[in-house]
Amino acid sequence: MRLPLLAAAFALLAAPTFADSIDGAWCRTGARVVINGPSILTPGGAPLSGNYDRHGFSYVVPAGEPGAGAMMEMRLLSEHEMQSRLGAGGPVEEWRRCGPATS
Repeated sequence: MRLPLLAAAFALLAAPTFADSIDGAWCRTGARVVINGPSILTPGGAPLSGNYDRHGFSYVVPAGEPGAGAMMEMRLLSEHEMQSRLGAGGPVEEWRRCGPATS
């Protein structure tokens, strides 16, 4: 009786786990961001530091990008979905995880 329970416990421990953080590459039509801890590569290609927590990220949009000077807020919805909002009243935009950039 104990052997099946022990086997089940080991199977659970060996199961793959999925990261539950906002870190990584995110895409939507015509835009891509890459978050790595407190660092971000913005859609315009600017490397910046921002406000990071495991499930969210915010930064001030740099000069030369749409919405410059406004706060961009990003929130993780699931392993593969994120939403962003530019400023307090901006529209919500949907993002999907995407792979590494290709050259």
